[in-house]
Amino acid sequence: MSHAAPPTPIVDSHCHLDFADFDGEHDALIDRARAAGVTRMVTICTRLRQEPQVRALAERYDGVFYAAGTHPMSAAEEPMVTVDQLVALSAHPKFVGIGETGLDYHYTADSAARQGESLRIHIEAARQTGLPLIIHSRDADGDMARILTDEHRAGGFSCVMHCFTSGADLARTALDLGFYLSMSGIAAFPRSSDLRAIFAAAPLDRILVETDSPYLAPPPHRGRRNEPAYVAKTAAIMAEVFGMDYPRFAAQTSANFDRLFSKAAA
Repeated sequence: MSHAAPPTPIVDSHCHLDFADFDGEHDALIDRARAAGVTRMVTICTRLRQEPQVRALAERYDGVFYAAGTHPMSAAEEPMVTVDQLVALSAHPKFVGIGETGLDYHYTADSAARQGESLRIHIEAARQTGLPLIIHSRDADGDMARILTDEHRAGGFSCVMHCFTSGADLARTALDLGFYLSMSGIAAFPRSSDLRAIFAAAPLDRILVETDSPYLAPPPHRGRRNEPAYVAKTAAIMAEVFGMDYPRFAAQTSANFDRLFSKAAA
């Protein structure tokens, strides 16, 4: 009796399993992810008051890890996080990253100063814990490059530019600081050739893949709800950009994940 070869293992480095889009579906969602080869995923808490629910998902499922922070779009309405709060969370064995944090001037430019303050607090927590910082950056390339450069000079930390869609200058700054760029389904959209070129020019050992689900589903699911299983679809399209076969690309991005998110390493 012949058995199909198991799928190539791959990691979804960023998803939001606690969002209402997935209510009541977690068992099936995780099963579909595993069937697609997604052996590990990091689910991201974007408001600290929701940390207990996000932690519970990581505790419930093998291969699910979590991170927590205050999303920049929520910075104005959430209490200002403290370094001590984030450091305390990091004691959990499945807490593997700080964030997501960052700057979003597309929707919430009016809270730029508060976002910057919050970002610097998360950076200090990343320094103190040794855990990677998870950055969201939108329409804020100049300020983001300046803050990351200034802060890194003041004391090193590791970082991933999650769902990277910014310009080549910010990519270069991040890579020069030793940071990682993570590709979402946006990189696989037909019109994203400029973004694909930025990734193609980056060192292969600094690339991660993610879904950011329930958002940003890659082709052929674009416009519908995204889920961790679909990280394999984005990676298959992006493997071609790097001139690699899918198993090699999946293995490379997984090794990169292990290096950055060492607490969640296989």
